[in-house]
Amino acid sequence: QVQVMESGGGSVQSGGSVRLSCKVSGYTDEGLCIGWFRQTPGQEREGVAAIDSDGISTYKEAVKGRFSVSQDIAKTTLDLQANNLKPEDTGTYYCGAERCMASRYLLRDFVNIRHWGQGIQVTVSS
Repeated sequence: QVQVMESGGGSVQSGGSVRLSCKVSGYTDEGLCIGWFRQTPGQEREGVAAIDSDGISTYKEAVKGRFSVSQDIAKTTLDLQANNLKPEDTGTYYCGAERCMASRYLLRDFVNIRHWGQGIQVTVSS
């Protein structure tokens, strides 16, 4: 059984930083892609950043240059370093894991993701 565990997050002021960590366990298939997604009340979930099994990462345009992802050697974790945070980055952040061909597809087609974490809150105050 695949499990996705998230940690990190919290409340920061505008311009601050947070680090989110995601650990995927129990995945036995090939082509594991892991991504971070966020959602605010009344809004649809959106992709923030993802990485595929080739180590290629994809970012939402609005976070490029501010957010970065990194993995462990086993490629079963995905850390999201979020810098220079803005109030519009506020939301519940979810880690999702699924087999995919490329990270850009994971971000775009996240409705197909079967394995999700419980979500963690990030609040950025102005």
